[in-house]
Amino acid sequence: MDRLQKVFKTLADSTRVRVLALLEQEELAVQELMGVLGMAQSRVSRHLAILREAGLIHDRRDGTYVFYRFEPPPEGPWRDVWELVRRNLANDPTHERDRAALAEAMRSRASRARSFFDAVGPEWDALRKVFDDDALRARAVARLIDPEMRVADVGTGTGILAIELARLGLRVIAIDHSPRMLDAAAAKLAAAGVDSVELRRGEASDLPLRDGEVQATLAHMVLQYLPSPAEAIREMARAVAPGGVVVAVDFVRHEYEWMRKELGVTWLGFALDEVEGWFAEAELTDFHCETHDPHDRNPDLPATFIASARRPR
Repeated sequence: MDRLQKVFKTLADSTRVRVLALLEQEELAVQELMGVLGMAQSRVSRHLAILREAGLIHDRRDGTYVFYRFEPPPEGPWRDVWELVRRNLANDPTHERDRAALAEAMRSRASRARSFFDAVGPEWDALRKVFDDDALRARAVARLIDPEMRVADVGTGTGILAIELARLGLRVIAIDHSPRMLDAAAAKLAAAGVDSVELRRGEASDLPLRDGEVQATLAHMVLQYLPSPAEAIREMARAVAPGGVVVAVDFVRHEYEWMRKELGVTWLGFALDEVEGWFAEAELTDFHCETHDPHDRNPDLPATFIASARRPR
């Protein structure tokens, strides 16, 4: 009885319900919650503390930021009461306003990266050398090699990887959200004499691809710039045909805060179990992940991972 009373007491507060509804949709920082809810930090933090004490939310530090998420309990009174609350939110006008404000917050996340790449444009090739990633690209490409395979290069940038894929005989759809990056990619493709790459403008969270249009999707050093990496993995999985492969290359979670300013990243890498969870949520199987530590070559760079999985046949 005491446990049930705690459940009702915790969820009886409308602000805490609003917070949980938001954190069920997206992992958010306190500042983002403040903007969506229109509340002061002290009030938001107080409710977060209560929800954390109840075991309903989890926090994750990303450099100087702390992000919160809500994963509904799989069973028990918390789950049952939350299901009841969620059903009653469907027609709640405050919930609809929160959803709209959340969408705007996510657009704001995305616009920061978009502005960075629009400003950098062709200069990106010089900046990206900090990734020291030629070997990583080669390993990632090796997982895709199959003559005549149709591949999507998500977040193609200036098209370097698209050119490598095309030279292997693959048919490539190169996707990027930045017009300046696509212009730079078009120029690089022309200079390389490569005409088997199709450029498309679009977001990683809403790929300009039909369901099952390609046999493989690849995101190389892209997830760290996205407002919602998990959503991008779901989209990449949607776009591959049954039996197709999804590959993601990025940094393992790190504390190199300078990358936010110098490279415009949104996230300071990712925990490997978090990445595996995204692939599982996208209903991909045969997950494989390998890591590479560059400290012997460059002690100022974090470790990287190459993760892949397949869409079931």
